Amino acid sequence: MIRVFGLKNCDTCRKALKALAGLTDAVEFVDVRRDGVAREQLAAFYAVFGDGLVNTRSTTWRGLNAEERAEEPLALLAAYPALMKRPVIERDGEVSLGWGKQVQARFAP
Repeated sequence: MIRVFGLKNCDTCRKALKALAGLTDAVEFVDVRRDGVAREQLAAFYAVFGDGLVNTRSTTWRGLNAEERAEEPLALLAAYPALMKRPVIERDGEVSLGWGKQVQARFAP
């Protein structure tokens, strides 16, 4: 089972879903804004990716004031799910961030 965490309107997430669906039928999409992500799951992702999990180039980030930006990253991600870099892809306990060439190679047949 492959779980993809992202946003339904994110082009990168759509590309990843399309490619992964071509490899296996066992792909589950979790829309982080609509469905949310459990705090434990966010903590597990943060343990792997650290501050790299927070998308500081997003419009959501740019809309935050300095006080909000200074908050703990997990609290920010819980309050603003769209701040999470995406997609986060989970398979058999391993997680990947983004849909770059290295990540694509991990899932190539």
